[in-house]
Amino acid sequence: MENNRNTFSGSLGFVLAAAGSAVGLGNIWRFPYLAARDGGGLFLALYIILAVTFGFTLLITEVAIGRRSGQGPLTAYRFFNKRWGFLGIFSFVIPYIIYPYYCVIGGWVLKYLATYVTNDSRLAVSDGFFSGFIIQQWEPLAFMAVFAMMCFYIVYKGVEKGIEKYSRIIMPALLLLVVFICIYSFFISHTDPQTGVTRTGIDGLKVYFIPNLEGMTLKGFLMVALDATSQLFFSLSIAMGIMVTYGSYMKKDVNLGKAIDHIEIFDTAIAILAGMMIIPAVYVFMGTEGMSAGPGLIFVALPKVFDSMGAFGPIMGLMFFTMVTFAALTSAVSILEAIVAGVMDKWGWSRKKSVAIMAATGFVWSVLVCLGYNIFYFEYELPNGATAQILDIFDYVSNNVLMPVLAICTCIMFGWVVKPNLLVGEMRLNGYSFHRKYLYIVMLKFIVPAMLAVLLLGAFGIY
Repeated sequence: MENNRNTFSGSLGFVLAAAGSAVGLGNIWRFPYLAARDGGGLFLALYIILAVTFGFTLLITEVAIGRRSGQGPLTAYRFFNKRWGFLGIFSFVIPYIIYPYYCVIGGWVLKYLATYVTNDSRLAVSDGFFSGFIIQQWEPLAFMAVFAMMCFYIVYKGVEKGIEKYSRIIMPALLLLVVFICIYSFFISHTDPQTGVTRTGIDGLKVYFIPNLEGMTLKGFLMVALDATSQLFFSLSIAMGIMVTYGSYMKKDVNLGKAIDHIEIFDTAIAILAGMMIIPAVYVFMGTEGMSAGPGLIFVALPKVFDSMGAFGPIMGLMFFTMVTFAALTSAVSILEAIVAGVMDKWGWSRKKSVAIMAATGFVWSVLVCLGYNIFYFEYELPNGATAQILDIFDYVSNNVLMPVLAICTCIMFGWVVKPNLLVGEMRLNGYSFHRKYLYIVMLKFIVPAMLAVLLLGAFGIY
């Protein structure tokens, strides 16, 4: 392990980088869909409650693990207990699986950004444009390669001169774009030519914020709670090795509790703003039927919404895909950094060597994922009943299986084996207070593992 470990310059650098990791595609293409589907305000209320309990518990645990050990995810767990060092392998494998397909999706975003930059936005709304693009052999590879090179460059530059420097530029720009698109969405309206019904952005906000409890049952309420819980994995970059890595770059004089509070606030605000940006716009032009999750929302539904806006549509599309590019880039950079930090600490490699090897091997897997839509195309039914290709399998294994397993084992390790007071002590370093100590201990030892176990059962199609 390097003696002179890279660090963030201070609390702001850590918060912006960690928030940049958390504010990814999950906040943009999954959060609004779940909010619209799961009763609007009900989902939002549960999400906020869980963010300050469930999310805060796992976030504090991972960042404290990183700062206390001063090591990347591959070796950090072994620092506390050698028998539990195997969790470091999970913490390394998860980002290694995620990074290749994140680069592929980042390439898709760049393709759409290029379409709007070159004033070819009409192409983006044509039927079959997205599916026609991803089944090509060479063009998706080219855009993926450009995105991967951007990630490589930032991580190659290091923590302070790379990740922190670009986070300080990208995150404020991303926030400004989100706020601007939100405000614009409030004031749009559209009359359905078939029904004659006029829908406004304010109507869309009501769909988003007002709880819809019609037909709600206890089982339905529990499913909404589970959706909100699973979303926190996407929103806070939990169980991916990222927060352990960023925690290891955090100086000892930084108030850990305050910094984590800022991450929670920033990430939750962006998630809510993403819904305010997307749901009113989609509702105005497509109704509730237009809401979908994942690529269908960003690459199919929203371009049609922008096209319906008239002359201002291409400008909105350009700003939106610029914002999504920023979000995808900050997340992908953090994922690659977690991988790089792991091998640097495990084998003592230099940053240059680590980035070159890990980025190169990740690129090979990204090529495989791209070709999974053409040369290597197949369909496979997952345990939860979904039909999957290579990208979907990578996503399922990492997000639905390995991440909950790692999080459960982390709770057991630090709740029962190592004991939570060790991490509580890290929170109180330099005399800083930790007001949520008892809530943290109860959540870590009992509630969070139980909730994660239920999520894991759902991933295997048991309920």
